[in-house]
Amino acid sequence: MDIKLNRRQMLSLAAGGAALAATGGAQRAAAQVATKARIVIIGAGAGGTSLANRLVERLDGAQITVIDPRAEHLYQPGLSLVAAGLKPENYVVSKTTDWLPKSVTLIAEAASAIDPEAKTVDTAGGQSIAYDFLVVAPGLILDHDAIDGFSLDMVGKNGIGALYAGPQYAAATWQAAQAYTETGGVGLFTRPATEMKCAGAPLKHTFLIEDIARTANTRGKLDVHYMSNNDSLFGVPIVSEKVRMLFGDRGITPAYSHVLSGIDAGAKTATFVTPDGAVTREYDYIHVIPPQRAPEVIRQSGLSWADKWTDQGWVECDNATLHHLRYDTIWALGDVAGVPKGKTAASVKWQVPVVEDGLIAAIEGRASTETYNGYTSCPMITRVGRAMLVEFDYNNNLVPSFPGIIAPLEELWISWLMKEVALKATYNAMLRGRA
Repeated sequence: MDIKLNRRQMLSLAAGGAALAATGGAQRAAAQVATKARIVIIGAGAGGTSLANRLVERLDGAQITVIDPRAEHLYQPGLSLVAAGLKPENYVVSKTTDWLPKSVTLIAEAASAIDPEAKTVDTAGGQSIAYDFLVVAPGLILDHDAIDGFSLDMVGKNGIGALYAGPQYAAATWQAAQAYTETGGVGLFTRPATEMKCAGAPLKHTFLIEDIARTANTRGKLDVHYMSNNDSLFGVPIVSEKVRMLFGDRGITPAYSHVLSGIDAGAKTATFVTPDGAVTREYDYIHVIPPQRAPEVIRQSGLSWADKWTDQGWVECDNATLHHLRYDTIWALGDVAGVPKGKTAASVKWQVPVVEDGLIAAIEGRASTETYNGYTSCPMITRVGRAMLVEFDYNNNLVPSFPGIIAPLEELWISWLMKEVALKATYNAMLRGRA
């Protein structure tokens, strides 16, 4: 049955979703568990902060320590909007301490070593923190050095963009991208061969810049190319086919199995690794997304998978419980988790309760019951004011949150509105442990 909503109903749906997120939906009424457990969380990003807030609510007497050197918390889903000139740089920035409970101890240093046998974490400042339970949620590393000839000081100049690197680089990316929409030429939009956070982001940037030029009546000046890392455009086959069709409609040319390996900023050329050897392409604008890997402290700790993702170092853990497969006092959370899906903020929202339940079950001496099915959400922006709300699981099944109301493969204003109105409210509620 088709369900059609008018503009007022759509606004109510988006606002209602934001309100539900802000209040946490159903009340969490679980009784507190008394414990003296020492819990260390490495990382104060979306996963670590959300978990810390939930554990404070659930545990009575626990000693919870968060280790993270970053003074700023970044709302990373907003970087694509900053890089398209749709949001200011400060839209994505807040203070790390704004989100953490006062009862949590924050050590504002980087974790430098993890000893899973001795159950200690060392910090860059020389501290050694003992733990009973450890959650590793440090995020990932953007390996810009893997791109020959590239450095972050190039971003925003000579047609080079790199929105992933942070808010100032996203803003600088818009400077370069805006100039490209005005002057035209060849645009190369890249995607790395490694696993990556929000695999839809390269596509969003491609779609947005193309649409901005179209709206400005300069689209005819642009020759837009999307450089895919393999033989598809997205990891979910049905979504990949939809993107291919949209590319055809918009005049965007895909280049399959082209992985960026180097750039010559002076000559404005980029080198790609392909099945047929190295290929050099000229560009007027290039968007660089580098390979992404686990932080070195994870790779050196013995926590990484030994038989897969060996070049990336993701934490070895169970797909369903996120529990480490060799160390029963350790869980992985967020980008660093070595699972087939899940490097998005939406994934973190569903992973955190699983890790929470696993920790509390371990404290209580029972089996955990919560599991993660690989849920990942990508509000795939396809033009300013339109998006597809793509949600899927480990098996690439589409799992829409609003079946019959929001079709996952249709470009809808309501899907754009959900990102604009509801997503940040949901994210903030998640940080507080309420969603």
